[in-house]
Amino acid sequence: MQQRILGSSGLAVGAIGLGCMGMSFAYSPADRDDEVSARVIHTAVDKGVTLIDTADVYGPFTNEELVGAALRDHRDEVVLASKCGLVVRDGDIVPSGHPDHIRAAAEGSLRRLGVEVIDLYQLHRVDPAIPVEESWGAMAELVTEGKVRFIGMSEATLHELATAHAVHPVATVQSELSLWSRDQLDKVVPWCREHDAAFIAYSPLGRGFLTGALTTVDQLEADDWRRGNPRFQAETIARNQRLVAAIDTVARDRGATPAQVALAWVLALGDDIVPIPGTKRLSYLEENLGAADLRLTDADLKALDPLVDQVSGDRY
Repeated sequence: MQQRILGSSGLAVGAIGLGCMGMSFAYSPADRDDEVSARVIHTAVDKGVTLIDTADVYGPFTNEELVGAALRDHRDEVVLASKCGLVVRDGDIVPSGHPDHIRAAAEGSLRRLGVEVIDLYQLHRVDPAIPVEESWGAMAELVTEGKVRFIGMSEATLHELATAHAVHPVATVQSELSLWSRDQLDKVVPWCREHDAAFIAYSPLGRGFLTGALTTVDQLEADDWRRGNPRFQAETIARNQRLVAAIDTVARDRGATPAQVALAWVLALGDDIVPIPGTKRLSYLEENLGAADLRLTDADLKALDPLVDQVSGDRY
């Protein structure tokens, strides 16, 4: 697989990474099968996927255990990324950016992943109750101590990025980016390019919607997080089918699938952007990786670019 560089870290990764959250969290967690998920991770690595993304809150904690066990014999083949800064409290997921928590979280992640150092450690969310420079200072100390190699931020504002970067270089910014979620392209991606930070695109398939596989909310299990998302309500899911129809038209013209077109669109945004589609099925993994060989034409991009204006429902 073609390689891309994660900004100032200099880490080379496959052009498409693997998001592991859905293997044990948020998307039908009752449907969890660690044995199958481990096979997905192994196959991904065999096919050139080297950026493997997890977080302590996924589960909580079980996703890191799954990823750590699956990579036990493949540690030197991957760039292992995890996150801290979100916790489950009274049934809600809330930010927790106190330096003491960050230090304890890192120790827990190292233990669950079974590694001596985490390649990329990301602040999952900025805690509004803690000055960002304090949270980021604790992250930077982890680099100095050799517990993590590089640090990044997720869903951060320009002010938060600038404040953090003044303390220690921000190697990556991870946020949602897809054909139906493009707000990061206006300011955050340009900031990344100006400051030599790579952009990691999560949910590049629109949480599965842009694949065309979801046509009704009834297809989602009762415990699926998407049931509460504005874009997956009965009325918005129906209206958003027009996006899938337009993507499918391009896909049929190119002999590809809608998922491959959606991923190819993200890849075409620049070599400094790495999408990390998540899946717990081998068939979807194979399909996703096929996007690395799909080159969209100017005509394709012209047909796809206006779709964002047709999106129904907020991102959260």
